[in-house]
Amino acid sequence: MDLTAIILGGGQGSRLYPLTKLRAKPAVPIGGKFRLIDIPISNCLHSGVRKIFILTQFNTESLHRHITRTYLFDIFSKGFVRILAAQQTAENKDWYQGTADAVRKNLMYFKHADDNLLILSGDHLYRMDYRRFFENHLKMDADISIAVKPIFRHEAKGFGILKTDEKGYVSAFYEKPQDDATLDEFSIPPEAFEKFNMEAQGRTHLASMGIYIFKKQVLFDVLADEKMEDFGHEIIPAAIKKYKVAAYFFDGYWEDIGTVRSFFDAHMELVQPVPRFDFYDEDFPIYTHPRYLPPSKIYNCQIHQSNVAEGSILLGSIIENSIIGIRSFVEEGTFIQRAIIMGNDRYDTIKTRRENAAKGQPNLGIGNNCVIRNAIIDINARIGNNVHLINKDNKEHEDGDFYAIRDGIIIIPKNTVVPSNTVI
Repeated sequence: MDLTAIILGGGQGSRLYPLTKLRAKPAVPIGGKFRLIDIPISNCLHSGVRKIFILTQFNTESLHRHITRTYLFDIFSKGFVRILAAQQTAENKDWYQGTADAVRKNLMYFKHADDNLLILSGDHLYRMDYRRFFENHLKMDADISIAVKPIFRHEAKGFGILKTDEKGYVSAFYEKPQDDATLDEFSIPPEAFEKFNMEAQGRTHLASMGIYIFKKQVLFDVLADEKMEDFGHEIIPAAIKKYKVAAYFFDGYWEDIGTVRSFFDAHMELVQPVPRFDFYDEDFPIYTHPRYLPPSKIYNCQIHQSNVAEGSILLGSIIENSIIGIRSFVEEGTFIQRAIIMGNDRYDTIKTRRENAAKGQPNLGIGNNCVIRNAIIDINARIGNNVHLINKDNKEHEDGDFYAIRDGIIIIPKNTVVPSNTVI
């Protein structure tokens, strides 16, 4: 296809902190064995989009490592996954100031790209065949196309919302409206959804998914104004007045998981018997780094409605409604409920376990007789024995010496040591 992808690596990821304390947002693990960046790259590969640029800026080492180890095309392919990290040049010494500014600072690399540019976010969970999106873009002879999704009124304050004419061209756009008057103005009647083969199901607004296709020259033109730093807030509203902007209607699963609560809830949905997002689709698999791990060892455990990734060792534990990531180690007598255990990058050997005992340091993983509920345990955490992570004081937000609480969810950051007998 005459289509090149640009994936935005995101800013500091403050809404996902402390999961983004040591890594870029697209490098955050998801689903027990994947990374967020795997979602848009996999969508691209399945859609025949094989020229992919990824723009990065904050805490990029683990993201760069994952991409370079995972996405290798053979020498007979014209495809590539190329990282464009923020850099100072003779012309510009500033960091990226927004999504549009990130693309603007890399326009020199897109001069020889295809005539249409697909712009994606690195922190969304969804499947989309971009070929259909591109076909709609060409059919409507659009200068810019926006993927849009029906949402409920109470969700609209968190999105860019828009109105279309009867042909599907965008007539108005408003980024994250907060007043009822604007929400009323942008409300869509049920029959309007039916025109585009969608059922309203009580939904009243159209939200931008932050997925765009630009004609290359149009993108260069709209980015000429250096005062415009963000696509949603500035570029799209201004472009509607000057260019043909088309909507592509999408009604499949799509979640922006840029906050701790949305990240946690998306995982809790993954353990449902029939989740809305299916990692088990053999025709549309999500790609990631192959690790060649052994199957998980499970001894004398009770496991209910949970996902256990490969290479895990679970001993005499009870696990309910949880995601257990790669190389997880859980000792006997531990109860895990509604939790995301991201796992480990390596195993403790018998030698290192002896050394840990001599130092009085917990082993990698989760110790004996622990209770972990409504929590996220990041990679390579060491949880001692008799630890209770239960949010006993029902805090909504708190920062401790070795933990954080966001939206009532306890988060143990990457590489953290939690001493035995700790109660949070």
